[in-house]
Amino acid sequence: MTLETHGVSDPHPRPDWVWHITVLALVACWYLVYVQLVPVSEWIVSLLPVDRHSHTGEALAFFFYDVPKVMMLLTLIVFAMGVVRSYFSPEKTRALLSGKRVGIGNAMAAGLGVLTPFCSCSAVPLFIGFVSAGVPLGVTFSFLIAAPMVNEVALVLLIGLVGWQVAVTYLVFGLGIAIVAGFVIGKLQLEGWLQDWVREIHIGIDDATGPQDEALSMTDRYRLGVEAVREIFAKVWIWIIAGIAMGALIHGYVPEDLMVRIMGADAWWSVPAAVVMGIPMYTNAAGVIPIVEALLGKGAALGTVLAFMMSVIALSLPEMIILRQVLTLRLIAVFIGVVATGILMVGFLFNLLF
Repeated sequence: MTLETHGVSDPHPRPDWVWHITVLALVACWYLVYVQLVPVSEWIVSLLPVDRHSHTGEALAFFFYDVPKVMMLLTLIVFAMGVVRSYFSPEKTRALLSGKRVGIGNAMAAGLGVLTPFCSCSAVPLFIGFVSAGVPLGVTFSFLIAAPMVNEVALVLLIGLVGWQVAVTYLVFGLGIAIVAGFVIGKLQLEGWLQDWVREIHIGIDDATGPQDEALSMTDRYRLGVEAVREIFAKVWIWIIAGIAMGALIHGYVPEDLMVRIMGADAWWSVPAAVVMGIPMYTNAAGVIPIVEALLGKGAALGTVLAFMMSVIALSLPEMIILRQVLTLRLIAVFIGVVATGILMVGFLFNLLF
């Protein structure tokens, strides 16, 4: 894959120093705009025929503040990770994971899942590629769990919306779930539960078309970062707005005591209920985090909210439908059971500790 296939070819490339200066100037502008989001959102609400302290006013203030905030955070981190990902092609990822010992391979796979751009929509081609390269099944599952659930977008947005403590907590336990779940699935030796056509794939797919990462200049990597912003925004912007809109409704209209009753730490059934509610939802980290912020603001328990978020991202129904193309129903059931158990443990533990 060349730069041209990414749609970033440039017949008249600019020198690296021009890109460096442009990027620094844009980052400075980004910061200046970001620190003005609160007064601008309040000003917009003041122009509307609503009482600022009414339910509608609270919901609108939440919406007008969070939409640009999330979009700006997403732009910054996706661009940065687009540059970083120019050093990691899918072929390199498979090469790093192949042949590693169980346990070490699971940890490496989960760590790579944080840094790579793959979401649940990419499960089928990634799964095929990993199996083709001889990556153990359990190691593959560690990657597939971590990639959508513990990605850079989720972490940065969590830092911006609910604080670095929650983000670090989510990172540690998300990685723990990915590593342990993949380890357990690997120990069960369930390769025979793959779909027949997947098991029959021969090792050694053609990697000759992979991107020549070493040949890329810094200008090329900046351009790939810009392209990453374009591609990811095209996929997630509608879910971001939908998630923020739902979060705004919760923030403005849902009574605090109701949220505490449903998702409070004192209700033993709140964690499994949150997991069950999260599975049918179809969104990603960018879309669910504003909902998480609103739930926490209403007094919901941290463990319950984290369990809800993890189930939405890691056990969504659309992901299971995609995985059905490569996994038998028995293996999907094991996958859901193992991951759900880890999520429940995280929810109960954090409700106990916090």
